[in-house]
Amino acid sequence: MTRIDLHSHSSVSDGTDTPADVIGHAVAAGLDVLALTDHDTVGGIGEAAEHLPPGFTLVPGMELSCAYAGSSVHLVSYLFDPEHPVLAAELRRIRSDRASRAEEMVALLREHGVDVSMERVLRIAGAGRDEYADANTIGRPHLARAIVEAGAARDVQDAFDRWIGSGGPAHVARYALDPVRAVELVRTAGGVCSLAHPARAEGALTGSVPVELAERMAAAGLGGIEADHPSHNRAQTKEWRGVAADLGVVVTGSSDDHGTLTGRRLGCRTTAPEAFERLVAPATGASPISG
Repeated sequence: MTRIDLHSHSSVSDGTDTPADVIGHAVAAGLDVLALTDHDTVGGIGEAAEHLPPGFTLVPGMELSCAYAGSSVHLVSYLFDPEHPVLAAELRRIRSDRASRAEEMVALLREHGVDVSMERVLRIAGAGRDEYADANTIGRPHLARAIVEAGAARDVQDAFDRWIGSGGPAHVARYALDPVRAVELVRTAGGVCSLAHPARAEGALTGSVPVELAERMAAAGLGGIEADHPSHNRAQTKEWRGVAADLGVVVTGSSDDHGTLTGRRLGCRTTAPEAFERLVAPATGASPISG
Protein backbone atom coordinates (compact mmCIF):
# COMPACT_ATOMS: atom_id res chain seq x y z
CA MET A 1 0.00 0.00 0.00
CA THR A 2 1.23 3.49 -0.87
CA ARG A 3 2.41 5.38 2.23
CA ILE A 4 1.84 9.14 2.10
CA ASP A 5 3.01 11.81 4.57
CA LEU A 6 1.68 15.29 3.76
CA HIS A 7 3.47 17.53 6.29
CA SER A 8 7.23 17.84 6.86
CA HIS A 9 9.85 20.52 7.44
CA SER A 10 13.47 21.02 6.46
CA SER A 11 16.23 23.41 7.47
CA VAL A 12 14.78 25.89 4.98
CA SER A 13 12.35 26.71 7.79
CA ASP A 14 12.46 25.25 11.29
CA GLY A 15 13.46 21.66 10.64
CA THR A 16 16.99 20.44 11.31
CA ASP A 17 17.64 18.37 8.16
CA THR A 18 18.40 19.68 4.69
CA PRO A 19 15.73 19.08 2.02
CA ALA A 20 17.95 16.37 0.52
CA ASP A 21 18.29 14.66 3.88
CA VAL A 22 14.53 14.88 4.47
CA ILE A 23 14.02 12.86 1.29
CA GLY A 24 16.61 10.34 2.42
CA HIS A 25 14.90 9.91 5.79
CA ALA A 26 11.49 9.62 4.09
CA VAL A 27 12.75 6.80 1.89
CA ALA A 28 14.29 5.07 4.91
CA ALA A 29 10.95 5.37 6.71
CA GLY A 30 9.24 3.45 3.90
CA LEU A 31 7.29 6.37 2.47
CA ASP A 32 6.28 6.55 -1.19
CA VAL A 33 4.94 10.14 -1.22
CA LEU A 34 6.10 13.11 0.85
CA ALA A 35 4.96 16.72 0.94
CA LEU A 36 7.71 19.16 1.92
CA THR A 37 5.83 21.98 3.65
CA ASP A 38 8.25 24.49 5.10
CA HIS A 39 6.79 27.56 6.75
CA ASP A 40 5.73 30.22 4.25
CA THR A 41 8.23 29.16 1.58
CA VAL A 42 8.86 26.64 -1.17
CA GLY A 43 12.59 27.35 -1.00
CA GLY A 44 13.54 23.73 -0.33
CA ILE A 45 11.53 22.10 -3.13
CA GLY A 46 14.25 22.39 -5.77
CA GLU A 47 16.90 20.67 -3.67
CA ALA A 48 14.47 17.98 -2.56
CA ALA A 49 13.44 17.30 -6.16
CA GLU A 50 17.06 16.72 -7.15
CA HIS A 51 17.37 13.83 -4.68
CA LEU A 52 14.27 11.75 -5.46
CA PRO A 53 14.91 8.06 -6.00
CA PRO A 54 12.99 6.23 -8.73
CA GLY A 55 9.38 5.69 -7.80
CA PHE A 56 9.30 8.29 -5.03
CA THR A 57 6.93 11.28 -5.32
CA LEU A 58 7.44 14.75 -3.87
CA VAL A 59 4.43 17.00 -3.37
CA PRO A 60 5.48 20.69 -3.43
CA GLY A 61 3.88 22.57 -0.58
CA MET A 62 4.24 24.89 2.39
CA GLU A 63 2.67 25.55 5.78
CA LEU A 64 1.02 28.94 5.55
CA SER A 65 0.92 31.18 8.65
CA CYS A 66 -2.55 32.37 9.64
CA ALA A 67 -4.07 33.82 12.79
CA TYR A 68 -7.58 34.03 14.23
CA ALA A 69 -8.74 35.65 17.47
CA GLY A 70 -5.19 35.89 18.77
CA SER A 71 -4.28 32.25 18.08
CA SER A 72 -2.16 30.72 15.35
CA VAL A 73 -3.88 28.71 12.64
CA HIS A 74 -1.79 26.81 10.10
CA LEU A 75 -2.81 25.86 6.59
CA VAL A 76 -0.85 23.08 4.87
CA SER A 77 -0.98 24.03 1.20
CA TYR A 78 -0.06 22.03 -1.88
CA LEU A 79 0.45 22.29 -5.64
CA PHE A 80 -0.14 26.04 -5.94
CA ASP A 81 1.68 28.37 -8.33
CA PRO A 82 4.42 29.96 -6.16
CA GLU A 83 4.75 32.80 -8.67
CA HIS A 84 1.11 33.85 -8.38
CA PRO A 85 1.57 37.60 -7.77
CA VAL A 86 -0.82 38.06 -4.84
CA LEU A 87 0.24 34.92 -2.99
CA ALA A 88 3.94 35.58 -3.65
CA ALA A 89 3.61 39.13 -2.30
CA GLU A 90 1.94 37.87 0.87
CA LEU A 91 4.66 35.29 1.39
CA ARG A 92 7.37 37.92 1.05
CA ARG A 93 5.56 40.10 3.59
CA ILE A 94 5.19 37.19 6.02
CA ARG A 95 8.87 36.19 5.76
CA SER A 96 10.06 39.77 6.10
CA ASP A 97 7.88 40.28 9.17
CA ARG A 98 9.24 37.06 10.68
CA ALA A 99 12.75 38.49 10.48
CA SER A 100 11.75 41.88 11.88
CA ARG A 101 9.92 40.13 14.69
CA ALA A 102 13.01 38.08 15.49
CA GLU A 103 15.06 41.27 15.81
CA GLU A 104 12.51 42.74 18.23
CA MET A 105 12.51 39.55 20.28
CA VAL A 106 16.31 39.49 20.41
CA ALA A 107 16.25 43.05 21.73
CA LEU A 108 13.75 42.09 24.44
CA LEU A 109 15.78 39.04 25.41
CA ARG A 110 18.92 41.15 25.74
CA GLU A 111 16.98 43.59 27.95
CA HIS A 112 16.28 40.59 30.21
CA GLY A 113 19.93 39.60 30.30
CA VAL A 114 19.80 36.77 27.76
CA ASP A 115 22.97 36.90 25.66
CA VAL A 116 21.65 36.18 22.17
CA SER A 117 22.38 37.98 18.91
CA MET A 118 20.52 38.35 15.65
CA GLU A 119 23.62 37.16 13.82
CA ARG A 120 23.50 33.84 15.66
CA VAL A 121 19.76 33.44 15.00
CA LEU A 122 20.37 34.05 11.30
CA ARG A 123 23.20 31.50 11.22
CA ILE A 124 20.95 28.91 12.86
CA ALA A 125 18.28 29.69 10.26
CA GLY A 126 20.79 29.58 7.41
CA ALA A 127 19.88 33.12 6.35
CA GLY A 128 21.71 36.40 5.84
CA ARG A 129 20.89 39.94 6.79
CA ASP A 130 20.26 41.02 3.19
CA GLU A 131 17.90 38.15 2.41
CA TYR A 132 14.91 38.67 4.69
CA ALA A 133 12.25 38.52 1.99
CA ASP A 134 13.59 35.48 0.15
CA ALA A 135 15.81 33.60 2.59
CA ASN A 136 15.13 30.56 4.67
CA THR A 137 12.14 31.29 6.84
CA ILE A 138 13.17 32.64 10.25
CA GLY A 139 11.02 31.29 13.06
CA ARG A 140 10.84 31.16 16.82
CA PRO A 141 12.45 27.68 16.93
CA HIS A 142 15.65 29.27 15.59
CA LEU A 143 15.49 31.87 18.34
CA ALA A 144 14.73 29.16 20.90
CA ARG A 145 17.85 27.26 19.89
CA ALA A 146 19.91 30.43 20.37
CA ILE A 147 18.37 30.87 23.83
CA VAL A 148 19.33 27.30 24.75
CA GLU A 149 22.88 27.91 23.49
CA ALA A 150 23.02 31.03 25.70
CA GLY A 151 22.13 28.90 28.74
CA ALA A 152 18.83 30.66 29.38
CA ALA A 153 16.65 27.57 28.82
CA ARG A 154 16.99 23.79 29.17
CA ASP A 155 15.65 23.00 25.72
CA VAL A 156 13.56 24.47 22.90
CA GLN A 157 10.24 23.89 24.68
CA ASP A 158 11.56 25.52 27.84
CA ALA A 159 12.68 28.53 25.76
CA PHE A 160 9.14 28.88 24.45
CA ASP A 161 7.58 28.41 27.88
CA ARG A 162 9.96 30.77 29.66
CA TRP A 163 10.65 33.44 27.06
CA ILE A 164 9.09 33.52 23.61
CA GLY A 165 5.74 31.76 23.79
CA SER A 166 2.54 33.78 23.69
CA GLY A 167 2.49 35.98 26.80
CA GLY A 168 6.20 35.48 27.46
CA PRO A 169 8.46 38.43 28.30
CA ALA A 170 10.12 38.37 24.88
CA HIS A 171 7.11 37.48 22.75
CA VAL A 172 6.21 39.73 19.82
CA ALA A 173 3.15 39.31 17.63
CA ARG A 174 3.65 39.00 13.89
CA TYR A 175 1.78 39.45 10.64
CA ALA A 176 -0.32 36.47 9.56
CA LEU A 177 -3.18 35.91 7.17
CA ASP A 178 -6.83 35.49 8.02
CA PRO A 179 -7.44 31.74 7.56
CA VAL A 180 -10.42 32.14 5.24
CA ARG A 181 -8.52 34.58 3.03
CA ALA A 182 -5.55 32.21 3.07
CA VAL A 183 -7.70 29.38 1.71
CA GLU A 184 -9.00 31.70 -1.00
CA LEU A 185 -5.45 32.78 -1.92
CA VAL A 186 -4.19 29.22 -2.22
CA ARG A 187 -7.18 28.21 -4.32
CA THR A 188 -6.77 31.28 -6.56
CA ALA A 189 -3.14 30.25 -7.08
CA GLY A 190 -4.33 26.82 -8.26
CA GLY A 191 -3.52 25.01 -5.03
CA VAL A 192 -5.32 22.88 -2.48
CA CYS A 193 -5.03 22.92 1.31
CA SER A 194 -5.68 21.13 4.57
CA LEU A 195 -6.20 22.63 8.02
CA ALA A 196 -3.10 21.66 10.01
CA HIS A 197 -3.24 20.09 13.52
CA PRO A 198 -6.53 21.79 14.50
CA ALA A 199 -6.75 20.42 18.06
CA ARG A 200 -4.88 21.97 20.94
CA ALA A 201 -1.85 19.92 21.90
CA GLU A 202 -1.15 19.24 25.55
CA GLY A 203 0.87 22.15 26.90
CA ALA A 204 0.19 24.35 23.86
CA LEU A 205 -0.18 28.05 24.41
CA THR A 206 -2.97 28.56 21.88
CA GLY A 207 -6.30 26.79 21.63
CA SER A 208 -8.05 24.52 19.17
CA VAL A 209 -9.41 25.89 15.93
CA PRO A 210 -13.12 26.79 16.37
CA VAL A 211 -15.39 24.53 14.33
CA GLU A 212 -17.22 27.56 12.98
CA LEU A 213 -13.94 28.80 11.51
CA ALA A 214 -13.33 25.39 9.91
CA GLU A 215 -16.84 25.66 8.42
CA ARG A 216 -16.05 29.02 6.85
CA MET A 217 -12.73 27.74 5.57
CA ALA A 218 -14.48 24.76 3.99
CA ALA A 219 -16.95 27.11 2.31
CA ALA A 220 -13.95 29.01 0.88
CA GLY A 221 -12.46 25.85 -0.62
CA LEU A 222 -10.62 23.99 2.15
CA GLY A 223 -9.98 20.47 0.93
CA GLY A 224 -8.95 18.60 4.06
CA ILE A 225 -8.42 18.54 7.81
CA GLU A 226 -5.26 17.08 9.34
CA ALA A 227 -7.10 15.06 11.97
CA ASP A 228 -4.37 12.41 12.17
CA HIS A 229 -1.46 14.28 13.75
CA PRO A 230 1.06 13.19 16.41
CA SER A 231 -0.05 15.93 18.80
CA HIS A 232 -3.67 14.77 18.77
CA ASN A 233 -4.93 12.26 21.29
CA ARG A 234 -7.48 9.62 20.32
CA ALA A 235 -10.49 11.75 21.28
CA GLN A 236 -9.21 14.77 19.33
CA THR A 237 -8.54 12.66 16.26
CA LYS A 238 -12.04 11.22 16.42
CA GLU A 239 -13.59 14.66 16.90
CA TRP A 240 -11.82 16.21 13.92
CA ARG A 241 -12.46 13.19 11.74
CA GLY A 242 -16.11 13.83 12.47
CA VAL A 243 -15.80 17.50 11.61
CA ALA A 244 -14.16 16.59 8.30
CA ALA A 245 -16.99 14.18 7.51
CA ASP A 246 -19.61 16.79 8.38
CA LEU A 247 -17.92 19.37 6.15
CA GLY A 248 -17.36 16.97 3.26
CA VAL A 249 -13.56 17.34 3.24
CA VAL A 250 -10.92 14.63 3.39
CA VAL A 251 -8.97 13.52 6.44
CA THR A 252 -5.23 13.91 6.07
CA GLY A 253 -2.57 12.30 8.21
CA SER A 254 0.94 13.63 8.62
CA SER A 255 4.02 13.45 10.80
CA ASP A 256 4.77 17.20 10.91
CA ASP A 257 8.39 16.09 11.17
CA HIS A 258 11.05 18.67 12.09
CA GLY A 259 14.07 16.37 12.09
CA THR A 260 15.83 15.95 15.42
CA LEU A 261 13.47 18.46 17.07
CA THR A 262 10.65 15.91 16.76
CA GLY A 263 12.65 12.72 16.80
CA ARG A 264 12.64 12.13 13.04
CA ARG A 265 9.11 10.77 12.96
CA LEU A 266 8.41 10.77 9.20
CA GLY A 267 5.63 8.33 8.41
CA CYS A 268 4.29 8.07 11.97
CA ARG A 269 0.95 9.32 10.57
CA THR A 270 -0.09 8.90 6.96
CA THR A 271 -2.83 9.87 4.52
CA ALA A 272 -4.95 7.24 2.77
CA PRO A 273 -4.23 7.10 -0.98
CA GLU A 274 -7.89 7.70 -1.86
CA ALA A 275 -7.97 10.77 0.39
CA PHE A 276 -4.79 12.07 -1.24
CA GLU A 277 -6.21 11.62 -4.72
CA ARG A 278 -9.40 13.44 -3.78
CA LEU A 279 -7.48 16.26 -2.08
CA VAL A 280 -5.14 17.03 -4.99
CA ALA A 281 -7.62 16.45 -7.82
CA PRO A 282 -8.62 20.16 -8.10
CA ALA A 283 -5.00 21.42 -8.10
CA THR A 284 -3.89 23.28 -11.24
CA GLY A 285 -0.96 25.40 -10.01
CA ALA A 286 1.71 22.68 -9.92
CA SER A 287 2.12 18.92 -10.16
CA PRO A 288 3.67 16.24 -7.96
CA ILE A 289 7.29 15.51 -8.85
CA SER A 290 8.28 11.89 -9.45
CA GLY A 291 11.78 10.47 -9.18
